[in-house]
Amino acid sequence: MVTIIKKGMQRKEIHSLLAEKRKGKKKVVDLKKYCGSIKLKEDPRRLQKLWRNEWQ
Repeated sequence: MVTIIKKGMQRKEIHSLLAEKRKGKKKVVDLKKYCGSIKLKEDPRRLQKLWRNEWQ
């Protein structure tokens, strides 16, 4: 996405250009469908700490 802003353009013109670019670009993702999808036998915090310490 490229927006060309020329020297001397009014602030309103710039905002209208940016608003046109943003219009209709939002994509809504329902993250609730992934909640509880993984069944872990161990404590998630312990696993995360273990995975982070693998690099040391």
